[in-house]
Amino acid sequence: MRSIAFLFAAVAIAATPLAAQQVSERTIGTATLQNVPEIPAEVDASVQRFQNYRGAELEDWLADGSILITTRFGGTDQVHRVTEPMGTRSQLSFFAEPVQSITAIPGQNRFIATRDNGGDEWFQLYAMGLSGESVQLTEPETRNLSPIFSSDGSTLVWVSAGRGTTYTVYAADPAVADSRRVVATFETPMFPADISADGSAVLLQNYVSNRDASIFLLDMASGEATEFAASAGTVDESPHFARNDSAILAITNRGGNFRRLVEFDRDAERMTAVSPDLNWDVETFALSDDGRILAYAVNEDGYSRLVVQDFVTRRALPQPDLPNGVLTGLAFAPDGASLAIGMETATSAGDVWVWGVTSGELVRWTQSELGPVDTAALIEPELVRFTSFDGRSIPAFVYRPHGATGPTPVIMDIHGGPESQTRPGWNSRAQYFANTLGATVILPNVRGSDGYGTEYRDLDNGPRREDSVRDIGALLDWIAEQPDLDADRVAVYGQSYGGYMSLATMIHYSDRLVGGVERYGISDFRTFLQNTQDYRRDMRRGEYGDERTPEMAAVFERIAPMNNLNRITKPMLVMAGANDPRVPLSESDQVVQGLRENGVPTWYVVFSDEGHGFRKKPNNDLRHAVETVFLRELFATAPE
Repeated sequence: MRSIAFLFAAVAIAATPLAAQQVSERTIGTATLQNVPEIPAEVDASVQRFQNYRGAELEDWLADGSILITTRFGGTDQVHRVTEPMGTRSQLSFFAEPVQSITAIPGQNRFIATRDNGGDEWFQLYAMGLSGESVQLTEPETRNLSPIFSSDGSTLVWVSAGRGTTYTVYAADPAVADSRRVVATFETPMFPADISADGSAVLLQNYVSNRDASIFLLDMASGEATEFAASAGTVDESPHFARNDSAILAITNRGGNFRRLVEFDRDAERMTAVSPDLNWDVETFALSDDGRILAYAVNEDGYSRLVVQDFVTRRALPQPDLPNGVLTGLAFAPDGASLAIGMETATSAGDVWVWGVTSGELVRWTQSELGPVDTAALIEPELVRFTSFDGRSIPAFVYRPHGATGPTPVIMDIHGGPESQTRPGWNSRAQYFANTLGATVILPNVRGSDGYGTEYRDLDNGPRREDSVRDIGALLDWIAEQPDLDADRVAVYGQSYGGYMSLATMIHYSDRLVGGVERYGISDFRTFLQNTQDYRRDMRRGEYGDERTPEMAAVFERIAPMNNLNRITKPMLVMAGANDPRVPLSESDQVVQGLRENGVPTWYVVFSDEGHGFRKKPNNDLRHAVETVFLRELFATAPE
């Protein structure tokens, strides 16, 4: 066995009564740091090497055939316009806060930008053009989402919600001040998805939870909404009008374990499969404005595979030869002749390609930079599988450092969600840890992850929550069997739900770990459900269970990290955003206090201008620097 040098200093703290313990505190920028030592200059330099990359994320086409992207030329992602392949990125928005998404206005060189303030998720809509000031269309202290337009651009429809659970669908002419009107109000989450060609009907996505999502048809004149193709216990999503509004395309898991693309007739009396039966999910699709060309993407073991076909004749078309990676965007040009494709790979931060539907020509429109990083130093992850406690095969992506001699330390990085999925796209954190710390980074898709079918996604629901933690125990067993991995130097890392997984892993396997990092994780499902924003509470109950029932209350009592902190014996780093509406700061505050009361060395970093996730470059730079110092000390070894 090896011992961790960092823990020698911790022993004195652990043996000291709480009242005598010291908590050092300082401020850097918008961050408050507790018990974090000074960051060495060489750490800052190594962080900058991997943080100065710049990706391009596809957003939409403008009427003139130019493309809108979000990219960073400073501290935050802003709107940029590209007019030709490999052309200049002309910046159009200059907000202090990052832009969340962009929706182009049909027939115009104008668009709607969505953003919040400090990560608070009170999203506002702004009408913008190629020049001039932005015009805010929505009211403060409301969440405004899912803006969509009629085909002529004269009608904007979106949903707005306050602090309660009421959802109001609005319509407005974006060119006319004070034209906003209420179309309908709902007591369940409703998100506009598409408008019929004549403007009389809107498709609404009713998203209750990851196990219950359905489609509604909203009559724009009466405000009445009718459930379309009702089916309990299935997920029907991404609805889109087709065939001159006589049909509706959607992605659904009804009738099978995986999500597929289907076509309903307008009366929902017949459902026809569009994508073939696959043991993988259809993740997204796009239909040209004239309804002739269809493109859809399949998530095959984390990698995106794009299919393009003639939707009218079902005739096969030439297929674009894209790099192995993950699709980030898909949009047809207004004339339907070109398909914009956003892609990122393990070794590229994200770019936009354009596929000529009839010409069969694939043209790269952006060439993003990786800063000073040598591309030869980047790692292509290996997809592995390990066997868990019940014989189930669990997939994971493994980043092994180049040129390693002898067993390497290991970082197990567990994704959030929980119904999310680690995929082999651009992951600067994994690349950085492997390159700078010489660590092997393993990103498992434990049970409950998306992308492997409905059955796999539901394996951790409700009282089975800790079965996913047992998957991490199986991963630790797998690590111990690998000759190139050091089972005595393993750390766990996670954010959001992954933060809960990090805490739970530290509780169950503290003796097999050197420490853990958790960012804005759930420390008690009961307090989390009490304090999360109203609009998220019922949706999360659908995944985690309802704390109001005696059965689930007992489960939460048993598995709450806050009730098991005495089993954590190794150092932890906790980070959070003060404005987090999803996992409130109180979840991090209480776990830090509890760990310190138990004498566990605990670093704590809180960013005052962030919410659920850190979106500003200066904050992420500091985050990476603190993580580097913490993990480097954990991995430092000395003879016992």
